[in-house]
Amino acid sequence: MEPGLAQPLPCGLRRRPRDDGLSMWMARRFRAALVLALSLSSPALAQSNAVDLALVLAVDASGSVDQARFELQKQGYAAAFRHPRVIAAIQSGPTQSIAVIMMQWTGPALQVTAVPWTRISDTASANAFADAIAKSPRALFSGGTSISGAIDTAMALLFDNPYKAARRVVDISGDGANNRGRAPSAARDEAVRAGVGINGLPILTLEPDLDRYYEQNVIGGPGAFMIAAKSYETFADAILKKLIAEIANVPPPAEQASAPGASSSVR
Repeated sequence: MEPGLAQPLPCGLRRRPRDDGLSMWMARRFRAALVLALSLSSPALAQSNAVDLALVLAVDASGSVDQARFELQKQGYAAAFRHPRVIAAIQSGPTQSIAVIMMQWTGPALQVTAVPWTRISDTASANAFADAIAKSPRALFSGGTSISGAIDTAMALLFDNPYKAARRVVDISGDGANNRGRAPSAARDEAVRAGVGINGLPILTLEPDLDRYYEQNVIGGPGAFMIAAKSYETFADAILKKLIAEIANVPPPAEQASAPGASSSVR
């Protein structure tokens, strides 16, 4: 054998690489760094999921809501989330953010998510949510009016989302009393016992006394309130005022009761 060459090993054995110790040391360093990174990222991840409010927007899509009326609702919601006062309300809380989902509802088992859970913290994310509302197609057209079904579905959404919210609220808009499913007051009471607030936006086009019905049977929880729209044409103004109060967690101003096209009530 020539000088300088390594001695051969017996058959079946392989020579251990000279850098094995270095490789093991590097592997241990990598694992330690990974553990450290995960431990540091966990609080950051939890913080990124923290929001001041988890809000379900429940939009009436029952048979009494024709396409023109449905579009007025969509336009009102979209315009509200683009409004500087709504964005200011979103940024007024400790985390300066909220999580929102929009669903359409009709009968007891007829509810569809129109826009999924979205974290809103600034003008860009608010505008993106507004754009998603404007682009969302109508998925339901009939099936009765089940406010209780809307509340029950909203509850499931509130407790199955990726965000940790300081408050949970259901925002229900509609133009009729419950005529399918269980009593809305039963669904409301269950929601309130679970710590969820329910606010209402009755549209009085077809049922002029619907605001009284909402006050007695729908809204509930600490600080729950209702702002009624006299017609679909005044819906945008009503939902703007409602979202500002809802997000900022303040009662609607008393003067809204006499504002053109809208009235308010605090439970």
